[in-house]
Amino acid sequence: MIYTFGSFRLDADRFELSRDGVPVTVEPQALELILLLIRHRGRLVPKEEIVAAIWGGRAISDASLSSRIHAARLALGDDGATQAAIRTVHGRGFRFVAPLDEASPPAAAQNPAPEAAPDTPEHAGRPAIVVPPLRPLGAAPEAGLMADALSHDVIQALSRMRWLTVIARGTAFQFRAQDAGMATICERIGARYALTGVLEADGNRLSATLELTAYPDGAVIWGDRLSVTAGAVEELRARIVAHVVAALELYVPTREAMAARLGSTENLDAWASYHLALHHMYRFNREDNARATILFEQAAHRDPAFARAHAGLSFTRFQDAFLRYGADIGNAAADARRHAERGLEIDPLDPFVNFTMGRTFWLNGDPDAAIAWLDRATALNPNYAQGFYSRAFSRMLIGQGAHVDTDIEGALRLSPLDPLRYGMLGVRSLALIQAGLFDAAADWGEQAAIAPGAHFLIAMIALVANSLAGREARAIHWRADVLRRRPRASRQHFFAAFPIRDETARGLIAKTFDRHGL
Repeated sequence: MIYTFGSFRLDADRFELSRDGVPVTVEPQALELILLLIRHRGRLVPKEEIVAAIWGGRAISDASLSSRIHAARLALGDDGATQAAIRTVHGRGFRFVAPLDEASPPAAAQNPAPEAAPDTPEHAGRPAIVVPPLRPLGAAPEAGLMADALSHDVIQALSRMRWLTVIARGTAFQFRAQDAGMATICERIGARYALTGVLEADGNRLSATLELTAYPDGAVIWGDRLSVTAGAVEELRARIVAHVVAALELYVPTREAMAARLGSTENLDAWASYHLALHHMYRFNREDNARATILFEQAAHRDPAFARAHAGLSFTRFQDAFLRYGADIGNAAADARRHAERGLEIDPLDPFVNFTMGRTFWLNGDPDAAIAWLDRATALNPNYAQGFYSRAFSRMLIGQGAHVDTDIEGALRLSPLDPLRYGMLGVRSLALIQAGLFDAAADWGEQAAIAPGAHFLIAMIALVANSLAGREARAIHWRADVLRRRPRASRQHFFAAFPIRDETARGLIAKTFDRHGL
């Protein structure tokens, strides 16, 4: 967002303040303070909220706050006597009072396009979520403390999701005693999602009931109830964080894509374009992948600093190369690497960006290098299901079967309805083939091939696994399915996608395809 007032221009996304086109030197915390006050210019911002937003809730002295206020005023040509931009309300907080001339999306300002529509309040920019304290049920004093601590841990974990704006604890925790409904609260603080819940101590059980609600319509898009023995607070904390992060990665993009589709697909801002692209990308066919590529390109054009738009382009070009959608596989693979590198330049700490970078190494037969990037993706977000799945894929290629099982179990636990579920099941089937466990491989291969989104390569896994298990009728069924999806499918396609190092397994698979005319 870009804000202009008087001779000043503040670009929130670039974190830059200028006056008459000349950059203004200002320390980061002072600029964060100016931005915070501008965003909440319609109200007084309490000192506690400033401390929570700028210092993460850490205890600071009044002198530290006064120093940042002074630096902010100095940058704006203001002072404590005039207070033309920042007004002090003694004992309570501060307000931004300079007349604001304009607030506009940066993409529109930097890349004027006649088809671009202005942002709407409901679906503009990346989504924000508020996590008020869990409501404790029970009279024990420690229940309230435990509810606050669990909610705080969730906020900390969500803050690592760089595609999501998480309302700071200092603001979120003000709403424990509010009578206003969450719809009113979300409208007031600009949040599109709220994660609410109840913490209940019942005998020897401790349970948390959670709901993720989308606003302004108040639709509950996810809910769960988690229960542990009374003393296992750490286990409950870990399960809450894992389930919430996995739910957000799955359900919020789906909701955002739905919101984008309800609007004009000719007039999409960067964030809406990105989420509508995800909707097409996960269909795994040539036409939808091409549409996703166009939408990701629109997102990157409208917001050049949108790292995930470039990660999306890396994903679609990877899909072009991996599934052989076009003739120029080499160019698609090069594009996949180039866009991943651009995403890393913009935001090296985004797990999705690191994930796409890791997968590009599959295309040049270097799964060892892929593992290093996927390790980084899962370190940045320990609840990133697709990171665990892709690391399992890489380990399957180099024959680390025991690690494959661990990563696939983690991926399925974190995201049981993941759009790449078919890949998770297929990788486990291939690992079991390498281990010589053909019956189990056939069972997993069948599950993979019937999962939503499964493509012809997954059907080829089911064919091989069933044939090696002696289930020839099922193998013939999957052979027909493969040829229906890709009439010229061959073992060359299979080994280009799955360059397994285990020579014994490669030989068995090759002979199976030969026997079935592929």
